[in-house]
Amino acid sequence: MQYSFVLPADYDMAVIRERIATKGPLLDGLPGLVFKAYLYADGAEHAYAPFYLWRDEEAMHGFLNGPAFAGVARAFGWPSVKTWTPWHASVGADVRAARFATRGGAVIAPYSALSELRLQEEAFARQALAQGALAVVVGFESVTWTITRLCLWRDAPPVEAGQRYSVGHVSAPAGALVAVR
Repeated sequence: MQYSFVLPADYDMAVIRERIATKGPLLDGLPGLVFKAYLYADGAEHAYAPFYLWRDEEAMHGFLNGPAFAGVARAFGWPSVKTWTPWHASVGADVRAARFATRGGAVIAPYSALSELRLQEEAFARQALAQGALAVVVGFESVTWTITRLCLWRDAPPVEAGQRYSVGHVSAPAGALVAVR
């Protein structure tokens, strides 16, 4: 799940970094949360774009119906929340050390062999993990027929297409190791 807010070019990103530092640790033990990466971009485009991986839909809906999400909506507006079905999720025990993120994706051509595409995405995930990614999530969305790929990195990521973010905090249970295939 992800929502994002594009902020004005003159927005003081110190406000976002302070919000992350203050609010981030509050979700570290949230039931049903595999991780929340507090993503922000402060380059040519300013953005705040948290990314979540949930154990199940009930946990996600519990968050969206609760006070933490209401606080985000009060602070930044009512966002469009994107959700995907995870095709792959690998989350290493040191995911909290992530400082960078990349998010990319692709449009699925009509009548594609989805089982073959899923195998290709597994290969992408294995390659990203071999390059040092601390977490890789590949999501499938059948309304717009798209694939989304998120990778979390300790060090600056290898050159690749897509959006780059800084990671201000990662909320996750200590020592979380997850693999969904």
